[in-house]
Amino acid sequence: MLAAYFDCPGGPENLYVKEVMKPHPGEGEVLVKVSASALNRADLLQRRGKYPPPKGASDILGLEAAGSVAGLGPGCKGRWKIGDAVMALLSGGGQAEYVTVPEGYLMPIPNDMTFIQAAAIPEAWLTAFQLLHFVGKIQKGERVLIHAGASGVGMAAIQLVRLAKAIPIVTAGTQEKLKATANAGAAAGFNYKNEDFSEKVLAFTQGSGVDIILDCVGGSYWEKNLNCLSTDGRWIIYGLLSGGEVHGDLLARLLSKRGSIHTSLLRSRDKEYKEQLVKAFTENVLPYFSGGTSPHLQPVVDSVYPLHEIAEAHRIMEENKNIGKIVIEMPASS
Repeated sequence: MLAAYFDCPGGPENLYVKEVMKPHPGEGEVLVKVSASALNRADLLQRRGKYPPPKGASDILGLEAAGSVAGLGPGCKGRWKIGDAVMALLSGGGQAEYVTVPEGYLMPIPNDMTFIQAAAIPEAWLTAFQLLHFVGKIQKGERVLIHAGASGVGMAAIQLVRLAKAIPIVTAGTQEKLKATANAGAAAGFNYKNEDFSEKVLAFTQGSGVDIILDCVGGSYWEKNLNCLSTDGRWIIYGLLSGGEVHGDLLARLLSKRGSIHTSLLRSRDKEYKEQLVKAFTENVLPYFSGGTSPHLQPVVDSVYPLHEIAEAHRIMEENKNIGKIVIEMPASS
């Protein structure tokens, strides 16, 4: 089968499509013929040698996939059958023609959804759902500040905050991105490049600040984050795009707000946790992707690249040009 590959860490130019062995499903695993996958920041970090796959995971890139069930390993519980349209959370291996997945990581694709749309759901939406509900314990009416609001996770988080009857506020780096976040349901949005988002957030919340911050930026935002965090607020860090170094009296500022810092990664979580997350998402969120529901949830696809243009897809993400998800389409044949 064909797969996205790199031999040594480095830039997007190191990526190429390689013929590799098709995997065989093990105990409790399902073989999925992949129609589409999607890019995540973790793929870029892995390609640079900064984020190796967890022990036992495929070293092929790709943390999510959508396609059809092509085989069942021993011990599968009978929930899935050959030909079922599925999307999956993965620890790796999604950017290939086939991938094996523990059966509990699979979700059915809503009837009126394409594989391309479905590929934009698992990693981003499960990450956002996990951060808001499993980690942040979001409550009705709370205000949530979402950094990188136009990213895959950001656009999912906006809609999930609305679904939880809470108030999404975002930051983004261009007016075009802010407009897209408003269309997705953001109550307010601020351009971090030309305005102090913390002052704007305080003004919007009439001085009380936000109850939850979803932060994938890290070090450079710490003062502004604490400035606009409410008393007893939860600051959730799930990425460090600006690095992890902090200079200043963070703990005193945090203590004065009685604030809490949570950190979270999804890829390295254990199998039981991921299965619980997928089950909760399938039961509580997935129905809202089907036509005619209110509120109606929508995966946001920025662009679609064929597998052989994987390097260009990485370049676009590295330049922060995308609004929503960059999807990788597998070759049709085989």
